[in-house]
Amino acid sequence: MLVAIVGMAGAGKSEVAKMFAQQGFSIIRFGDLTDEVIREQGLPLNEANESSVREMLRNKHGMAAYALLNLPRIEEALGRSDVVIDGLYSWEEYLFLKEKYAGELVMVAVWASPQTRYKRLAQRSRRPLSLEEAMSRDRFEIEKANKGGPIAMADFTLLNESTLEDLKAAALHIISEMRSATRS
Repeated sequence: MLVAIVGMAGAGKSEVAKMFAQQGFSIIRFGDLTDEVIREQGLPLNEANESSVREMLRNKHGMAAYALLNLPRIEEALGRSDVVIDGLYSWEEYLFLKEKYAGELVMVAVWASPQTRYKRLAQRSRRPLSLEEAMSRDRFEIEKANKGGPIAMADFTLLNESTLEDLKAAALHIISEMRSATRS
């Protein structure tokens, strides 16, 4: 089974992906590719460099860049276990994976209001974002990265406006539903 988690920055995608991992899924974080390129270039890990690298990769490989470039990792992981993708970004990535894994791809959207996400992004220990950075990233992801489509096409949507415990319970419920459906 291949599950892709989609949502805006700060919605809780990585927390949901961790729940899948605890249930035996291998995690592939699309953003790791950005981090790898930044390290290779000897640049500091920050929002400006992340944005620049994401744009460079998409200019070079197209809007499906992250799905395309992570395909070997996905294939290798699927040979061992079910896989969860933390952070599908674009409509084109969704279409690429939907075609490649017809009937196997399950989309899970994690949603939280901008106010909730901006507060979380400012407080997170890894890669915190200022309000201006978070708003800029939202605009980019909606206007240029085509992120709205995959969120709209999700098979499941988790509302993350409450506690981490509530999010984890909702994620476990979805995992149980998916596994029941594949056994039927």
